Amino acid sequence: MKLLVRHLGLQEYEPTWQAMQQFTDARDKNTEDEIWLLQHPRIFTLGKAGKQEHLLNTGDIPVVKVDRGGQVTYHAPGQLIAYIMLDLNRLNMGVRELVTRLENAIINVLSEYGISAESRRDAPGVYVEGRKIAALGLRVRRGFCFHGLALNVDMDLEPFARINPCGYEGLEITQISDLVEGVNFDVVSQQLLSHLKQQLKYSEFVNTVEL
Repeated sequence: MKLLVRHLGLQEYEPTWQAMQQFTDARDKNTEDEIWLLQHPRIFTLGKAGKQEHLLNTGDIPVVKVDRGGQVTYHAPGQLIAYIMLDLNRLNMGVRELVTRLENAIINVLSEYGISAESRRDAPGVYVEGRKIAALGLRVRRGFCFHGLALNVDMDLEPFARINPCGYEGLEITQISDLVEGVNFDVVSQQLLSHLKQQLKYSEFVNTVEL
């Protein structure tokens, strides 16, 4: 089974979100699955059930209400985004299993740096000693999923203090660069891709830089 991987660099949030929606609306059972790897400029995104009360002091950073699950999170350069656009029916996979596989891919990346991480059944994402290092938020339409995961690699974490991350008051946030020295963003990106391939059981990756 083949997976198309798009390496998109730094992309504005809203046009990328619209492109995900358009891809999902247009696809059918013969469309190849895709993963988009990228970064976003500074932005807060609020899930479709998100509560305004979790926005504490957003300041000059824009807030966009989106159609994924979950509450509020923050994106910025230095955070690795993987948008996961899969045919779950073709994979014979439910959403809970997909979330577990995505979390396991992140946990396995972190283990390569000697970082012990875990998932939580009650709060999707990946945690290191209680601090969140990766967030997940998905949407499924007609059996096709989109949105995905955000792994904190080497970014300015201050704006997380302006929200209740993922709807949890006082939740602490961490990143790989705070835990180990000499982190290379591109290396982490390749490691994540490798572990996603293992978790999702694709036999072939086709890489492109085009959207």
